[in-house]
Amino acid sequence: MEVRIADNAGFCFGVKRAMKIAWDELENKSENNIYSLGPLIHNKQAVDRYKEKGLVEMDNLEEIPSESKLIIRSHGVAEKVYTESKAKNMEIVDTTCPFVKKIHDIVKDFSHRGYKIIIVGNPNHPEIIGINGWCNNEAIVINKLEEIDDITFDPTQIYCVVSQTTANLESFDKIVQKLKTKINNLTVKNTICFATKERQISAIDLAREVDCMVVIGGKHSSNTQKLVNICKDLVPTFSIETKEELEKEKFAGFKVAGVTAGASTPDWIIEEVINYLKEI
Repeated sequence: MEVRIADNAGFCFGVKRAMKIAWDELENKSENNIYSLGPLIHNKQAVDRYKEKGLVEMDNLEEIPSESKLIIRSHGVAEKVYTESKAKNMEIVDTTCPFVKKIHDIVKDFSHRGYKIIIVGNPNHPEIIGINGWCNNEAIVINKLEEIDDITFDPTQIYCVVSQTTANLESFDKIVQKLKTKINNLTVKNTICFATKERQISAIDLAREVDCMVVIGGKHSSNTQKLVNICKDLVPTFSIETKEELEKEKFAGFKVAGVTAGASTPDWIIEEVINYLKEI
């Protein structure tokens, strides 16, 4: 079976940056623990390597001892995390993706100027929770187009809409167009990351040329699941985290397989999958 790889796949700039900063901290750490609030990225296999290196993952800031070193993960956190960690005399190592940090700045600025913030994305995703925390958790979060019909918008209010960095570009555009029919004064900030756009376009282009697609990435990774949904609309698609999930018999009849991967998928996992597919 022929295997083709998407032009843009795997680690993006923000993830590479976060992983390098965190690894360097672990390499140079003293006897004291280094903590992170939640997983650094949404890839269990990669995160496990950091835990083995000594990173302690915690869910709540309250559980982390005062004066500890705290790594802020790539998805970013709410403003209050910085305030509370400073009050506990913690040393912060900030690996927030610069593209996410830019959204924090936009949301804080427009919120202070009287705008009501609208965030397009999954309300349960840590990136969205973090963004909302820069406008007093008062944002309207919209994940699907049909949700707009259930929202009452104030005709006298000014609004600013931003997007989760890993949102689907087509879905974001549709939501914005519908919002414009409901809101008199809407400022649009397309904050979908360039790397996300690249991966989605590359996945579409490749899916149109192959018999099936294999999308590699964490089951909880937003950008990976967007790639899965995009590819499924075009061709039979397999969503996996590692090569162990592949079953040879399911590829019977396919002559050409395409491979892409989410922005938090390490190169070594991608290579293992490609090698496995080439053997079929």
